[in-house]
Amino acid sequence: MSEASSAVVDPKGKAAELQRAFDVFNQVSAELTQAYGALQARVASLTEELAIANGELRRQYEEKEALSERLSLLLNALPAGVVVLDGSARVTQANPVAREMFGGDVEGQHWGDVSRAHLEPTLTIGEWMLGERRVSVAESALAAAGGKLLLVHDTTAAHQMKAELERNQRLAAMGEMAAGLAHQLRTPLAAALLYAANLGKPNLPEEARAKFADKAASQLRRLERLIQDVLLFARGESIGRDVMAATELLLETAHTVEPLMREHGLDFEFANRCGDAVIVGSHKALFGAIVNLLENAMQATPEGGKICLTGKRQDDWLAISVRDTGPGIGPELSERIFEPFFTTRGQGTGLGLAIALGVVRAHGGRIDLHSEPGAGAEFVITLPLASNDTTN
Repeated sequence: MSEASSAVVDPKGKAAELQRAFDVFNQVSAELTQAYGALQARVASLTEELAIANGELRRQYEEKEALSERLSLLLNALPAGVVVLDGSARVTQANPVAREMFGGDVEGQHWGDVSRAHLEPTLTIGEWMLGERRVSVAESALAAAGGKLLLVHDTTAAHQMKAELERNQRLAAMGEMAAGLAHQLRTPLAAALLYAANLGKPNLPEEARAKFADKAASQLRRLERLIQDVLLFARGESIGRDVMAATELLLETAHTVEPLMREHGLDFEFANRCGDAVIVGSHKALFGAIVNLLENAMQATPEGGKICLTGKRQDDWLAISVRDTGPGIGPELSERIFEPFFTTRGQGTGLGLAIALGVVRAHGGRIDLHSEPGAGAEFVITLPLASNDTTN
C-alpha cells in the first residue's frame, strides 16, 4: 500500500469518535443541569431558613427590648433601692430610689466607698443606719456577670413598729403583774413593820433589839431590790455601744461568781472557745444577765454539784451556755420561767430571768432553755457578733 492511501482517515471511525464525545458532553451537561437545579433548590431552602432565622432573631430582640423596658419600668417603680455591681464591686446601675439614697453620682463608684460614706452599722446583722433612716441590705449573686445585685430596703417604719410593740408588751406585762407586785411588796413590808414595832418596846433587851433591827433592815433591802428590778424591767435596758471582746466579758463574769460557787460548795468550770469574737452593746447589762443566770443555777444546784459556763463562737453568733447539775426544770415550769414575778423560791423577786431575756433580746439575741427533770438545766444565750465595720 502506498503512503497516500495510508494517510486517508476513515470517515466512519471519525464519526464514531465525535458521537462518543457528543454523548459525553450531553451527559455532563445533564449532570450540570441537575446540579444547578439542586443548587437552586438548596439556595431557596437556605434563603427560607435565613428568613425564618432573621424573623426569630427579630422577635427575640423585640422581646428582649420589651423585657428590658418592663424591667426598667419595674426598677424605677420599686420602692426599694436596687444597686447592680460588677465583678470588681463597682456600681454599674442604680435605680432612682438608690440614687436618692446614695447620691445621683453613685454609678461608677466602688461599693466599698459608697457604703463607708453613707452606711453606719447597727447591732442587727444586715441592717444599717442611712442618715436618719434604717435600711436592710440584701445581696444576690449575678452568675452571668460575675457581680452582685443589692436590694436596699427602708426598714425605719418596721423598726419603729417593732420597738413600739416591745414597749406595749412591756406595758401589758406590767399591767398583768400589778397584782403580783402588790403581793410581793406586802410581804416584806409587813415583816419590816412588825420588826420595827418590836423595836419600840420599852424593856426590849439590846440583843433582841439588834436582832429585830437586822431583820427589819433585811426586809427593807429586799424591798429595795424588788423595786430596782421592777424599774429595770419596766424601763427596758438601753443598748450601749461598748465594743467587748467575748473572752474578756466571760472571764470577768467567771472571776466574779467563782468565789460564790466555792462558798456554796459547788464545782465551777469555765470553758472559753470564743476566739477573737467581739460583740457590741451594753457591757453592764450583758454582764448582769449572765451573772443572773449563774446565780439562778447556783441557787438551784445542791452542794457538791457542778456549774459550767461556756462561751463558743458559731459562725456570726456567740453562744454562752450556763449548765448546772440541779434537779432540772419540768415542761410545766419551762413555759413560765421567763414570766415576770414567776419564781419557785420564797425570797426571789421573779424578775431576774425576765430582765435577762429583755437584755438579750434588746441586743438582737435570744435565750433557749434545755432541761429535763432530774438531769439539770442549761440556759443558752445567743448573741450576734459585731461586724468588721463596727469594730474598726
